[in-house]
Amino acid sequence: MTEVPPTDESTVRIALVVPDLLGTYGDRGNALVLAQRLRWRGYRAEIVTVLSSAESLPDSCDIYLLGGGEDVAQQAAVSFLNRGNGLRRAVDSGAAVLGVCGGLQVLGTRFTTGDGKSHAGLGLVDIETRPGADRAIGELGTRSELPGIGVLTGFENHLGRSEVGDDARPLGRVLHGTGNGADGVEGGVTGRVVCTYLHGPVLARNPALADAVLSWAVGTPLGELPEFPELEQLRAERTRVRG
Repeated sequence: MTEVPPTDESTVRIALVVPDLLGTYGDRGNALVLAQRLRWRGYRAEIVTVLSSAESLPDSCDIYLLGGGEDVAQQAAVSFLNRGNGLRRAVDSGAAVLGVCGGLQVLGTRFTTGDGKSHAGLGLVDIETRPGADRAIGELGTRSELPGIGVLTGFENHLGRSEVGDDARPLGRVLHGTGNGADGVEGGVTGRVVCTYLHGPVLARNPALADAVLSWAVGTPLGELPEFPELEQLRAERTRVRG
């Protein structure tokens, strides 16, 4: 079991899950965003980096982040995360989880790799992924179905086409780009587990989503932060982008 240093009860612990496997597109930046937004509000934040060389994933963190990765890396990540079932225990205890791109497929029920072989995912979100005919690359915009989130933007780079099952709901409806490539939706949500194809990192580009994840972790709505004009200008520009 990976050791988590003792912390004050008010510390929010953010697990960066196997970034050596699922860290292709800079998604580890999501951990920095969450930690800083907590500190701005007076919370203590600790980033716990768990590499695939660890014995297993600790179940004592408040938020778990999974990034993007290729086929072989995804298979290795599933194998690691099945050891000890730490992530499932954490979810059952109320932890929040964000999976991006390869992380979406790992958290889903099944994913098919480029060689045509089907692999079981962790089954934390009812999403099944198969390869598409063409790679989805470019800006992606979606209108979130989570309350108070609004439009989410980012960039996508994936071959997968992901179908949301009956036991999950989409994160949002595609405005432009491909997203899941099925039914005009993007991502998936089950409880406090959120999956998306948005890179950027997604939480840097979409602070409302970051604060939603944080509110689940701390158990209460968070206060407003001062506005950052540069961020709002960037969001406005990205929202207008098509392709």
